[in-house]
Amino acid sequence: MRSRYTAFAVGDAAYLSATWHPRTRPDDLELDPALTWTGLEIVATEAGGADEASGVVEFRAHWREGGTRGRLHERSRFARVRGRWHYLDGETS
Repeated sequence: MRSRYTAFAVGDAAYLSATWHPRTRPDDLELDPALTWTGLEIVATEAGGADEASGVVEFRAHWREGGTRGRLHERSRFARVRGRWHYLDGETS
């Protein structure tokens, strides 16, 4: 999760695509260059241990665009594919 947040923060769409589960990965990923990510809080985790195939991360990511500030609150599901974690999907609130 932290590495994907960093990829969003630095605009690394290639990394985001590579760590997105092939079943749910979008064909095109456009990042908004006007959006600045300013912080990440991990709220909770479920499963995702060394011997588990799936896990959930709940987080809050803070952003700024011009004079506007906001927060993305999401519960993200991850699946292990060939030993590496991949983002499946998430629910925002």
